[in-house]
Amino acid sequence: MSAPSQSSYDVVIIGGAMMGSSAAWFLTENPDFDGSVLVVEMDSSYANCSTAHTNSCMRQQFSNELNVRISQFAADFVKNLRSNMGGDTRVPELDIQNYGYMYLADNEGFANTLRENQAVQLAAGAETQLLTADEIKARYPFYNVDDVLLGSINLKDEGYWDGGTVFDWWRRSAKDRGVEYVTNRVVAMDVTDSKVTSVTLESGDVIACRQVVNASGPRGALTAKMAGIELPVEPRKRFTWIFSAEYPLDQELPLTIDPSGVHFRQDGPTTYLAGAPPELEDDIAVDPNDFAMDHGRWQNHVWPIIATRIPQFDALKVVSEWAGHYAYNTLDQNAVLGPHPEIENFIFLNGFSGHGLQQSPAMGRAVAEWITYGEYRALDMSPFGFERIAKGQAFEEKAII
Repeated sequence: MSAPSQSSYDVVIIGGAMMGSSAAWFLTENPDFDGSVLVVEMDSSYANCSTAHTNSCMRQQFSNELNVRISQFAADFVKNLRSNMGGDTRVPELDIQNYGYMYLADNEGFANTLRENQAVQLAAGAETQLLTADEIKARYPFYNVDDVLLGSINLKDEGYWDGGTVFDWWRRSAKDRGVEYVTNRVVAMDVTDSKVTSVTLESGDVIACRQVVNASGPRGALTAKMAGIELPVEPRKRFTWIFSAEYPLDQELPLTIDPSGVHFRQDGPTTYLAGAPPELEDDIAVDPNDFAMDHGRWQNHVWPIIATRIPQFDALKVVSEWAGHYAYNTLDQNAVLGPHPEIENFIFLNGFSGHGLQQSPAMGRAVAEWITYGEYRALDMSPFGFERIAKGQAFEEKAII
């Protein structure tokens, strides 16, 4: 545990993983921000954070234009990481492995949803293609498409990207620019006259602040509660398996979203990744420290679905597996962003429900804009505001995985 070097900061960010480090870095990048920033992270190894358990994918295939635009900014940022980092030659040049997402519809209702979503995506500049079962089979002969009515795929800026490297460089660059990171834990907040005036750390330090950013991932509701705020975000388990096949495919496997909800994709030259939630009745809030696997989920559910969809995968071997947590927004599975309507210096950066990594560049930039200007400038992020939570008005996004 480490103590801050000062007793007061302009901005205290609670959580130093992908979202917290994005916000910290974008604050340093904003020429109109000249304040001090403290990032409080409980585990400097980041071993159990959502960032460490991500499948690190990016997609344009959302149903809401704002979510499409958010991912488009992420794609551009990743592909130009070095120049975005000031041309530092230590920063690697990154790209996106564009095998795309393949949504498969086995009923007319979902097929119509894919058609509606494509219209939104094309209007925003994506290159989503709708494919009949025969067209899918012609491009990807390994699929069993007997039950498929329609597929949707986009091969532009959609697939795998190296989120870990972006996170590492945000953190390193933010520190180089003066952001202070401490290994500690916020245990209390003082709220006076509708403002958070200070946070108390587990070490006993009391830190005065002008703004507080809640970037606590699956623990976001616990952080909000310290300020007397109820936030409908909870840790929910999601399971991941890396597997090899006795008979590997001779072409890349898109990130396939089976109608069952199981998804799987290429992970390496001869390995693949699969993900799935628990059984529906078990998909509930868990303890933030609970990372136990459901070992029967693969054998009884995931593997049979994969082998049915890709008969060539009838002989598979699990190489590794893990459980991670979604920061699951129970209202609408979308971000909660920006200031609380009453405690205006309490800033939300929460509730990403599984698509946070690809949204982190735009969300960090948005938080930096709000703190600096009191408004969003690049993209209007107000639809993600807490006001909708208070009113119970969901942000509509049909493409949730």
